[in-house]
Amino acid sequence: MNYQPIENYGLIGNMHTAALVGLNGSIDWMCFPHFDSPSIFCSILDDEKGGRFRIAPASEDSVIHKQFYWPDTNVLITRFLSSDGVGEVSDFMPVGLSKGDPGYHTLIRSVHVARGSMRFRVQCHPSFNYARDPHTTTVFPEGARFDSSDLSLWLSSPIPLSEQENMVTGEFVLHPGEVAIFALHACECGGKPPLPFEAQQGEALFTHTIEYWRRWLARCTYAGRWREMVHRSALALKLLTFEPTGAIVASPTTSLPEGIGGERNWDYRFTWIRDAAFTLYGLLRIGFTDEATRFMGWLEDRCKDLTEDGALQIMYALDGTKELEEATLDHLDGYKGSRPVRIGNGAAGQLQLDIYGELMDSVYLYNKYGTPISYDLWRHLRQLINWVCDNWQRADEGIWEVRGGRQQFTYSKLMCWVAVDRGLRLADKRSFPADRDRWLSVRDAIYEEVMSKGWNQDRQAFVQHYGSDSLDASNLMMPLVFFLSPNDPRMMKTLDAILKSPEEGGLVADSLVYRYNIGETKDGLDGEEGTFNICTFWLVEALTRAGRHDPKYLQHARYMFEQVLGYANHLGLYAEETGTRGEALGNFPQAFTHLALISAAFNLDRALGKKG
Repeated sequence: MNYQPIENYGLIGNMHTAALVGLNGSIDWMCFPHFDSPSIFCSILDDEKGGRFRIAPASEDSVIHKQFYWPDTNVLITRFLSSDGVGEVSDFMPVGLSKGDPGYHTLIRSVHVARGSMRFRVQCHPSFNYARDPHTTTVFPEGARFDSSDLSLWLSSPIPLSEQENMVTGEFVLHPGEVAIFALHACECGGKPPLPFEAQQGEALFTHTIEYWRRWLARCTYAGRWREMVHRSALALKLLTFEPTGAIVASPTTSLPEGIGGERNWDYRFTWIRDAAFTLYGLLRIGFTDEATRFMGWLEDRCKDLTEDGALQIMYALDGTKELEEATLDHLDGYKGSRPVRIGNGAAGQLQLDIYGELMDSVYLYNKYGTPISYDLWRHLRQLINWVCDNWQRADEGIWEVRGGRQQFTYSKLMCWVAVDRGLRLADKRSFPADRDRWLSVRDAIYEEVMSKGWNQDRQAFVQHYGSDSLDASNLMMPLVFFLSPNDPRMMKTLDAILKSPEEGGLVADSLVYRYNIGETKDGLDGEEGTFNICTFWLVEALTRAGRHDPKYLQHARYMFEQVLGYANHLGLYAEETGTRGEALGNFPQAFTHLALISAAFNLDRALGKKG
């Protein structure tokens, strides 16, 4: 098996789909035409059957690989340095185009040599529908066409290609100043080959794409200490935006494991309601109001399309549909043998009460920092708050989507409190009609219950669920959502408990935070997992807020934040988790992580002030 480390990849995309490009010049994951469409390359999930599109030096002897983004853009450069010369592959998908424009929905790979000369080898092996659908290959002087039952692709090539089984290959030599452009896009089955991409046309699309990304990033208002990392996170989030609806995909990948060889492999190519508050907060804080407005529109549509019992589903497809049936692809080996490979997500049918708090917090923030919400939206929100008042006492699967049975999770109750609290605040601020007396009563009842049952007197900390003595990083959200003051004695004791190492009963290892103790939590799954990057950024924020009252916590927050920045990959991207060897684990890159980074950077920079 010849799998690259997850952290060896960069991301390119066009806000419809995305592709992972490895340091070795291989595109090992891409779905087409959308994020949640079946894959056309998936060798990251099966090195033998998955298919890839690789352009790299024909000889690998003594080649040094480097990779970077063209400054302030999502154009990815993979550089190869050898004794023969310096070669580069520029990978991008043109953006800001209209249907019918040259380059629309096209993957472009532009190859050139900066110094010396270099022989390259190209290999394009599509593997349609997660390597389930066979295809035919037809070679033309202008390139090759791949025809499956549901999709046909055209590869425009400036060099002659040879067919080998289900792939095409070719070799070519470039000298300084020479460029070879390969372009992949959909075409009609059996149709005539399209015109090849000329070097001048590729250069024009390259320039257009760079200018688009620079114009977009120029709207960012963040000018703090960690500007480069915030900018990269913002660019990554924009890549994960589904332009037709404004939804943001949690990750562009599926089934990258949380533990190598384990079963904690999930499909994240959907939009979670709980991401809403973090998404809108992060985007609004750094000036991207247009993106926040579009995502708010997507959320509003979900509020008008409730389940039969008047509830929200926890996640949706990018177009808002609800059917996310989970299936396993048993013919795929999984990343480094991590099985099963899953598509769809069975957690969509779970009860997760926290999503109502995250939804209402996002609406409250948008009403405050974006545009005042409409009365019609309020009517739907009022219905949801009343649903929370009727159902908040139920056990649920919680934020971590456990598959070991429902519990009375402390975080779920906390966010039910947030839902009702934000409803009351909105009603008062906008003078909306509401059942204020009932909402006040329920809000107070939730508060009292969390303080009595979510607090463990022996542990001197808030715990994962009622009756538990296990810690849970989700409780770090208490001061972030203004449930408790950051310097409340119970919050400070919970902070101190979490800050201990796992060996001491805490959740922190070298400034990285586990979401919970996997040995103490019956989540219904086997195997290990890494530290959760979003939890680390939550802890940074909690320490930042506590630091307003005790400077030692503020300095600890800065140290921890700058420590975790060092765990990003070479491009500044994060997976869901970080393993014990510092490796990336889980789906990659993870929108949730980058949103939390933006929030932590904004609030920590503000707390530190202009000096320091």
